Amino acid sequence: MGSGLWASNPGQYENVFVVRKNSMKYIPNYLEKGQLSKMFFLFPDPHFKERNHRRRVISPHLLDEYAYVLRVGGIIYTITDVEDLGEWMKACLDGHPLFEAISGDEILADTVVKLLSIATEEEQKVARNDGQTFQAVFRRVASRAPL
Repeated sequence: MGSGLWASNPGQYENVFVVRKNSMKYIPNYLEKGQLSKMFFLFPDPHFKERNHRRRVISPHLLDEYAYVLRVGGIIYTITDVEDLGEWMKACLDGHPLFEAISGDEILADTVVKLLSIATEEEQKVARNDGQTFQAVFRRVASRAPL
C-alpha cells in the first residue's frame, strides 16, 4: 500500500501492512499467534526444479507457521497460472490437519475470490493472454479428523 493511499484515506488502513522480507524465515518475528484473519499467496514463484521445491512459499513445513499466525476460521487464498504449482499448493493444504478446503456456494459468495480474478496485475496479464489460473481457498480449523 502506498503512502498516498494512507494520506488520502486517514484512519482507514490501520490493520494492513506489508513486510518485504523472506516470510520463510521471519514470519514468526512479525506476527503473533492467531493475529491474521486472511493470508494471500498471489502468483508465487513456482520454483520448477524439484530440488528447489523446498523454497516454495506454500510447503508442508511453512503451513505450520501459517497455521500459527492465522486465527481459527481465517482464510488462505492462493492463485497461480502454473497448473503444477496450483496442484502442489492444493495438495499441501489438503494434507495439513489445520486447514480445510472451502468450495461450492461459500466460494461463490466470497467477494475476495471474485477480486482475485481481476485485482492483480499478473491476473490481468494472464487474462489478456487467454491463460488459465488455478485458485484454492482454505480455512484454518482447530483440528481436523485424520484423512
